[in-house]
Amino acid sequence: MPICYTPAPIEGTVKDIKPVEIQMVRQTSLEPLWDKLVARYHYLGHRKMPGAQLKYLAFAGGSPIAALSFRSASLKLKPRDCFIGWSKEQRSKHLLQLANNNRFLILPWVRVKNLGSYLLSRITCHLQQDWYLFYNRELLLLETYVDPRWYQGTVYKAAGWVHVGSTLGFTRKGPSYRYHGHPKEVYLYPLKPDFRNIIGCMQRPFKRPSPTYPGRSRSRMMLTYDGWNPNLTAKLELTPEEIHKLAEQLYTFHQQFFHCFKREEQRVISLAYLKGLASDLEAKSAEPIALRYLGEKGVRNTQHFLTAGVWDEENLQVKHQLELAEKISDEDGMFTIDSSENPKKGSDSAGVARQYCGRLGKVENCQSGVFLGYVSNRGYGFLDRQLYVPERWFTDEYAERRAKCHFPEGLTFKTKPQLALELLQKAVATGAFAGRWVGVDSFFGSNPEFLDAVGEKYYYFADIRSNTLVWLKRPETGLPPYKGRGPYPQKERALPEPVPVSEIAKDPLLSWKTVSIGEGAKGPIIAHVACLRVIEQRDGLPGKECWLFLRRYANGEIKYALCNAPQDIPAEEMVRMSGRRWSIEQLFQEGKSYLGMDDYEVRSYPGWYRHMTLVFLIMHFLLSVRIEFGQKKPSNASTGQAPAPGCSS
Repeated sequence: MPICYTPAPIEGTVKDIKPVEIQMVRQTSLEPLWDKLVARYHYLGHRKMPGAQLKYLAFAGGSPIAALSFRSASLKLKPRDCFIGWSKEQRSKHLLQLANNNRFLILPWVRVKNLGSYLLSRITCHLQQDWYLFYNRELLLLETYVDPRWYQGTVYKAAGWVHVGSTLGFTRKGPSYRYHGHPKEVYLYPLKPDFRNIIGCMQRPFKRPSPTYPGRSRSRMMLTYDGWNPNLTAKLELTPEEIHKLAEQLYTFHQQFFHCFKREEQRVISLAYLKGLASDLEAKSAEPIALRYLGEKGVRNTQHFLTAGVWDEENLQVKHQLELAEKISDEDGMFTIDSSENPKKGSDSAGVARQYCGRLGKVENCQSGVFLGYVSNRGYGFLDRQLYVPERWFTDEYAERRAKCHFPEGLTFKTKPQLALELLQKAVATGAFAGRWVGVDSFFGSNPEFLDAVGEKYYYFADIRSNTLVWLKRPETGLPPYKGRGPYPQKERALPEPVPVSEIAKDPLLSWKTVSIGEGAKGPIIAHVACLRVIEQRDGLPGKECWLFLRRYANGEIKYALCNAPQDIPAEEMVRMSGRRWSIEQLFQEGKSYLGMDDYEVRSYPGWYRHMTLVFLIMHFLLSVRIEFGQKKPSNASTGQAPAPGCSS
C-alpha cells in the first residue's frame, strides 16, 4: 500500500484513528522502515535479532503509528519458569512456543489514548498465525520485560498481561551472563488458557533470592542482592551465583570493624556507605548513598558521620592494614607512593588551593593527597593517606577556614615528600608488611633528599623526568671541594657536561630487550626495556652511582627511572619491579572509575580522611571477594590482584 510518512501530530482516541492496520513486515519491502523507526525512536535502539523473530508495523490513514517485534523467548528466566512450572526438559521442548515482545514503540508524534493496550490485543491473532507459518509451532505464551526506571508497565497491565516477578539484572553475553545491575519486571500473556496441560506441568512458587545473614532488620533491608556497579561485577567476572552472595560477603567483611564504631547507627551508616561506593549510583557521595539506602532522614546523619561523628577511624585504618597484610604481604613486596588530586570549586574545602592537578595536567583549584600503597605477587591495595595542606593554609589569613574545616590541633605544614615518608614509616612500624622495595612517581623521584631517606633501608624504583641529568661514568674533578653557594662554577671545575636521560635513550647502540613483566588479561605483558649504570648529578657535582631504567612504549614514548639496587641485582627482579610501580596508578583508576574515590562532597579535614578510608575498605573487600571466589584473571578489574599496568607490547 502507498505510505504517507510525514510525522504530523496524530491525536485523539483509538476510535478517531480507525481503521488501524497491522502488517507483518519481516522479509518485506517495509522491513527497512521498521528498522529505521526503531533505531531512531526506541530507547534501546535496534540491533540484529538472532533466532526466531517477527516484526510488525501499525498504520492509521496510511502513516505508521507504531512498531512492534517478537523474538525467541529467553532461555532461562526464573520468575517465568516458576509461573509456568515446567522442567528443564519441558522447557527445551516447548521454548519455541513462547515469544518475547522485545520492542514496542508508539511513535513520538502519536498521542492516542489507550492505543498501546489496543495494539497488544489486536496483534495476538496476527502473531499466532505468522509464528505458525514461519516456525510451524503453536504459540502458548508471550513474555516481555519492563524497565521500572522508565516505565510502569501500564500498557501491559491494561492489556491483561500478568506480572510474575523481576529479573536478577543479567543479560546473556555469548555462552555466559553479564550483570548489568538493573532488574526488569517480567510480564506474561497466556495465549492458551490450558498451556500447563499442554506442557504437562504445574505452577511453582517464585521466591526472589535475598542474602541470609544475622543482623538487624535495617541492615537486611539495605543489603539486597542487586544494585552493584555492573561494570565492576563484569570486570570481576562474577557469576550470577557469586553476585547473589556479595551482600552477605560485605556484611561478614564489615563485622571485622564493628568495634571501631561507638553506636549501632554508625555501623549501619558505614555499611550503607560501603555498599553505596560499590553500587551503580552515578554520584557516590553522602547524600545519594543515604537517599538510596537510608532514606531522606539518613542524609544528615551520614554527613555528620563523615565530618563530626565520634568513631575511631585511626583504629579502623590500622585494622584494615593488618587484615590486608594477611592477604598480600610477601617478601617480594613493594611499597608504592604517589599523589592524587581532585578538582574543586570554591575555596572552603580543606587544603584546596591553586596547585598542579595531575588529573587535569595543569595548575588548577584542587585538593591533593599523598597515598601509600603496597603490591606483591599476591595482590595490591591502599595502606594509608594524608591530605596535603599548602603552606598558605597555616597563615593567620586562613585561621577561620581551618576552624570551619575542623583542622586538628597541632597540625603544621609538611611537604609532600615529608608526608610520604611519614606514611611509609608508620606502615613499616606495624611490622605487618614485608618487602625491600619502594616505588614512586617522578614528583618524588626528582627529590634527592626523599630518595636518600628511602634508600637508607629500601631499594627504590623512582620515575624521573626526561631532562634529568646524569653522567655515563664518574667524572674526576681534580679540584678541592667547593665551599661557596650553588653549583660549582663550570669554568673552574672543568667537569664534562652531564647529559639528559632523554639523550641516552636516543643512542643507537643502546641495548633494548623485549621482556615479559607480568600476566595480563590477554596473556603475557611485553615491554621493551634498557638499563645501564649512571652517575647522578647532585647540585652540579657527581653523586651516587645507580641504575637508569628505560621503558619504551609501542607509540615510541619512553619512561625513565632511577634505581639504587646493587650492581649485581638480577635483571629479572628490576624488570618485575618496574611493572609493580604502576599498581598505585591502577588503584587510582579503579577507585575513581568504579568506587567513588573522587565523588566526595565533604569540605572538612576529617571528612576527606574518612571518605578515603572507606574507599580503601571497599577495595579491601573486593580483594577478599577475588580470593573467596578464586578469580584467576588478575588485571581485569578492581580486584586488588597484582597487575602490570601501563605496559605496551
